[in-house]
Amino acid sequence: MKKQNYELTVGWLYPELMSTYGDRGNIIVLQKRIEWRGMGVKIKRINHDSKADELISCDILFMGGAQDIQQEIVQKDLNGTKGKIISKLIESNTPGLFICGAYQFLGNYYIDSYGIKIPGLGIFDMYTHSDQAGKRLIGNAVIKPHQLPTNNLKLSNYIVGFENHGGRTILANKDLAFAEIIKGYGNNGEDTTEGIHYKSTIGTYLHGPILPSNPELADYLIENALVKKYGKEIALSKLDDTYANKAKTNILMRLKTSY
Repeated sequence: MKKQNYELTVGWLYPELMSTYGDRGNIIVLQKRIEWRGMGVKIKRINHDSKADELISCDILFMGGAQDIQQEIVQKDLNGTKGKIISKLIESNTPGLFICGAYQFLGNYYIDSYGIKIPGLGIFDMYTHSDQAGKRLIGNAVIKPHQLPTNNLKLSNYIVGFENHGGRTILANKDLAFAEIIKGYGNNGEDTTEGIHYKSTIGTYLHGPILPSNPELADYLIENALVKKYGKEIALSKLDDTYANKAKTNILMRLKTSY
């Protein structure tokens, strides 16, 4: 692949704490799909002991999920300068992908199993509460994404993944949802919504990890990052996604969802 004079920095937020469900796979996909197109890429690991201003140079943000103890550590760190910078980046259309616990952090607040209200970053207009019965929403999921504002890319009809969460997320408005749930539970198991889409950032409960099974979603983030950084549309060269598409088709067939 001919080398191009473009470079993106992917900010991997709290990789030591927020990567319980194989979410490192999402970082690998972003890195390789940028490299395979002849562009430079840097993976910047942002931990709780990193300086907040290291976030400023990030072109794509990513954070995965974790258990309660790890989330408590991250929550405290996000209440400082890092959270304010993340908010500014998202508001200025820096693309991001936030999964499960990370998705919940960006809401208005979270009510834990003891009824304690924990403030979030307030970027997403939503809140999350713990299920009082302790029931988790677990299993393979199929979602149908709503139309996303993108220049050259079209998301496929369905996105597949795996969800495992005890939280119930309620959006202020169902129109904010990233997708409609076709199989599985989604945000709360009741209102057919899954995730949220705000500006160029996506929050979702889908692990899997999500990007290897749905590479078009990775390209959505890459394309929007290029537009934000360079101020112009940069067409992404087509990659061979034969195996990823076959894997997705197999999952859809097993879940009896037409493709």
